[in-house]
Parts: sequence; structure tokens; C-alpha cells
Amino acid sequence: MRKTNQAGHAGDSSPLTPHPSLKWLPVWRRNFDVWRKLAAPSILGNLADPLLYMLGLGYGLGQFLGEVDGVPYLTFLAAGTLAYSVMNSATFETLYSAFSRMHVQKTWDAILNTPLTLDDILLGELIWAASKSLLSGLAILAVIWALGLYTDFWLTPWLLPVIVLTGLCFAGLGLMVNAVAPNYDFFLYYFTLVITPMVLLSGVFYPTDALPAWLAAAAQWLPLTHAIALARPLVLGHWPDAPLLNVLVLLAYAAAGYLAALRLTRRRLLR
Repeated sequence: MRKTNQAGHAGDSSPLTPHPSLKWLPVWRRNFDVWRKLAAPSILGNLADPLLYMLGLGYGLGQFLGEVDGVPYLTFLAAGTLAYSVMNSATFETLYSAFSRMHVQKTWDAILNTPLTLDDILLGELIWAASKSLLSGLAILAVIWALGLYTDFWLTPWLLPVIVLTGLCFAGLGLMVNAVAPNYDFFLYYFTLVITPMVLLSGVFYPTDALPAWLAAAAQWLPLTHAIALARPLVLGHWPDAPLLNVLVLLAYAAAGYLAALRLTRRRLLR
């Protein structure tokens, strides 16, 4: 990107102070219009992995495990898969797709030649990734409804804000990683060192209290743990134990990820 252009847009304010506006909406609409042309394979790609885990492990291992925490294993797994699916969708969108728009296709470069700023672009990307992850979450939720994998149907609509919040959280973290990635291969480090351990430790496949005490304590710092702590009780028919804490943790990760992404992306584009 041209430094003169960035100096006028990305560098016109302190790197520590975001200045977003409602101008993020055209960025969101642009991404939506592009996605709409490939909606079917995109949705299928985002759903295949979590659905295989939920149905394959749920029906397969469920035959041997019986009940977990007093409920059938498939029901226990459904809430974890919901959060896992949302995390996956938001992460892939803010890594591979956002990196393509920023570095390969130079879409961000073109947008920065308009009145929009980098703040608007990143906020648009954040909300777009959360919107796309909402579709993935809704698809898993539809499976939960169709198979009757819930205890109280009237609690399950509360999963919708949980899905959105989880999407925002992992979209912010993904944009932060995207800001420092030199190429696509770099994302493998994030998946191997962060995402995969988080999936194994956060209670997707088994309760966190099955872990050694020190690992269970470490898992309480992971955002996916708090997403599942909100989602699973709603699927199982009761209110989460500490919803305010879970919501605040997810919001903190989302805000920290967005602010870090904004600062790091400014620094990268001004080099």
C-alpha cells in the first residue's frame, strides 16, 4: 500500500485510540455480496467439520459412554459443537479471507482510497465475521432443534446472543493474528498452538473437571470455555451459573482483539 494514502487514513490518529463510525456498513455489505455468490459451498465447508464431530462422536462414542453429567452424550456434545462451530467460522473468516482481502487482492487498499478509514474496515470485518459465524451457529442450532437435543425449548433462543458474542470474540482474536501474519502458512501455528489445545481443554468433548486440577484452572482463562459455559446450560435446560462473568470475559477478548488488531494493522500498513 502507498504510505501517503495510509498516512492520511490509518495514521491520522493515535494508534491506541480507535475512531470507528457507521461507515463500516459498506465493508460488511461488500463482503456479504461476495459471499452470497458462493454461499452454498461456504456454509457446507463451515458445517461439515462440526457436524461430523457432533453426529459421529455423539452417536458413536455415545453408545459406549452412555450419559455424561446426567445427560446423553450427544446432548452434552451438542452445546460444545455449537460453540466450536461458531469459533471455527469466525476464525477462518478473519484469517484466510481477511488476509486475502488485505494482502493478496488489495481490497483494503482500494477501500482506503475512499472516505473510509482502517477503523471502519476492521470494524466491518469484525461484524461480518460475527455475522457469518451466526449462520454456522444457526445451522447447528437447527440440528439441535430437529434432533430434540435440548431439555427446555424456550431457553434455546438465548443461544442466539451467545452465538453472536462468541463470534465477535473469535473474530477479534483472528484479526489480531491476521495483522502479524506474513503468509497463509503462518495460520497453522495459530491453529496448532492455540485453537486445537483450546478445543481439547475447554469442555467441547468432555467436562473440564475431568482434567487435572492445574489444566482445569488454566482452561478457565480460555474464551471457548466461557462460550461453552453459557451455551451448555441453555441446551440442558437451566440458566448458566455465572453468566455475567462469562459475558464479560468474551467481551474483553473481543475488545482486546479488535484494539490489538487495529494497532498492529496500522503499524504493518505504515511500514
